Amino acid sequence: MRLTVQFLRFAIIGAAGFFVDVGVLYLLRRSGLDLYSARVFSFIAAASFTWLGNRLFTFRSASGGGRRLSAEWSLYLGAMTFGGLVNYGVYALLITLLALFRDHPWLAVAGGTGAGMLINFLFARRILYRPAPPA
Repeated sequence: MRLTVQFLRFAIIGAAGFFVDVGVLYLLRRSGLDLYSARVFSFIAAASFTWLGNRLFTFRSASGGGRRLSAEWSLYLGAMTFGGLVNYGVYALLITLLALFRDHPWLAVAGGTGAGMLINFLFARRILYRPAPPA
């Protein structure tokens, strides 16, 4: 699959994951968690969602290395850690510094998501779903 098509598919799954992230964030916020703690859990939910979506849609023809699903999920979350840290760092910076983002945390989630997306795509493509070698 061409790189641009693969990246577009990754972005589509990421956009859907954004809504999972925001939905879980607002749900946990409403149940009493602070914006920082709630975001940790919302990120894990979104990353789990995007793992499944990318596995089935973006990288379906690539090798997952023959791993068990639980091992693949764990590796995906591990590979997404750096992009996740960038994502969370941008989010935390925005809600800490600017009232607009504290009042509308979905904007901070969007900023973090954009910052981490390219990093996460490269890690997923190069580490977890390397193209299968030609037969």
